[in-house]
Amino acid sequence: MRRLRVPRTRRPRLTAILLSLAVAAVVRAELSGEAVGKVTTLPVRPGPHWFWLSDILLHRTALFDADTGELLGTLSAGTAGVGFVIAPLFAPDHREVYLPETFYSRGVRGDRTDVVTVYDASTLQPLDEIGIPPRRAEYFPGNAANALSDDGRFAAVFNLTPVTSLSIVDVKARRFTTEVPTPGCSLVYAAGPRRFLMLCANGAALTVALDDTGQAAHVERTEPFFDPQKDPVTEKAVRRGNEWLFVSFEGVVHPVDMSGETPRFGESWSLVDDAGRRASWRIGGAQHLAVHAASGRLYALMHQGGPDTHKDAGTEIWVYDLGTHRRVQRIPVVNPLAGFVGEQLAQSGRRRAARFTDWLLPKVLPNPGVERILVTQDEHPVLVASASIPPTLTIHDAMTGAVVRHISEPGLAGSLLFTP
Repeated sequence: MRRLRVPRTRRPRLTAILLSLAVAAVVRAELSGEAVGKVTTLPVRPGPHWFWLSDILLHRTALFDADTGELLGTLSAGTAGVGFVIAPLFAPDHREVYLPETFYSRGVRGDRTDVVTVYDASTLQPLDEIGIPPRRAEYFPGNAANALSDDGRFAAVFNLTPVTSLSIVDVKARRFTTEVPTPGCSLVYAAGPRRFLMLCANGAALTVALDDTGQAAHVERTEPFFDPQKDPVTEKAVRRGNEWLFVSFEGVVHPVDMSGETPRFGESWSLVDDAGRRASWRIGGAQHLAVHAASGRLYALMHQGGPDTHKDAGTEIWVYDLGTHRRVQRIPVVNPLAGFVGEQLAQSGRRRAARFTDWLLPKVLPNPGVERILVTQDEHPVLVASASIPPTLTIHDAMTGAVVRHISEPGLAGSLLFTP
């Protein structure tokens, strides 16, 4: 019988993971049970440090409070085992959540039904379903799969069959209004009260403006603002006011100003200087950018790697001043393996052991890094860093970089982070 061989480069990481899980299993056996059956209604206005984490294996999106580490509630997302895109949209008045979902009549087969489900943001109970064409795109992790207009009235859902289009939904009137063909252009970003932005295969942008009935009033394609053959941008853009910031595989930032009638493309600039390139620092991850709008700080998830490693997890978070384009801070990523074990020990009351492991394990375990980052938008923001191996959330003070807490076992396979 053939023996399964693990590549040597993966053996330390695999050993570390197995060691961490073994320690966690021992600790878990000593944890006391929690009361079940408790029903809670959330306040209308979310807490300043609340955030959502979607999970493609549990097929849900879960609401957490970074201040307490508590899981506040969950929303299921369509048929379990079907699709990867779990991307909720949040009404500006915080009263409703809109979640595009896909269902099949026979579990994972049969007739397909796509809907935008309307949830009450306080009870997390479904209020309504709005049927849309069964064509919404499925891809991992699902960045820019749908968007809500700035006035909170129209949702746009990206379709891929492989023909590209947008399904437009009037969430206030609870009706599907139209499907807008967008040949050669994909993804969708909010860009005003009645307008959306898309990326095109030739490096251009497409704007789709709607009238008051939700029909396409104006569709316009720009000239290319990046070269998709030499250095394509990723879909993982972040927004600050009227400006979207796209970053390329090589770490070049491309600003797109949507404050006028047509997009204005600002001067591009690089996240990595010559010394950083020589050290092979690159941006990477499933959600590798975050921005704090009020302070003008851009956060980028960085790792050391070669070409085409733009999806690799990051081991540092670099912070930039958007006014000067200069790096102002480097935040080391806490080893999620150590954080996972330390939090398990802390939950069991072994706080001294937890502090010891927080010191020891980062020195002996390889750091697998984190894949996702998010920053809250209040006056005292927190930085959320999400790892997949093992599933762990680390909460930092976004200004100092100091670790505030770990949240272990937030799910099984996180995909995207959101703020309500």
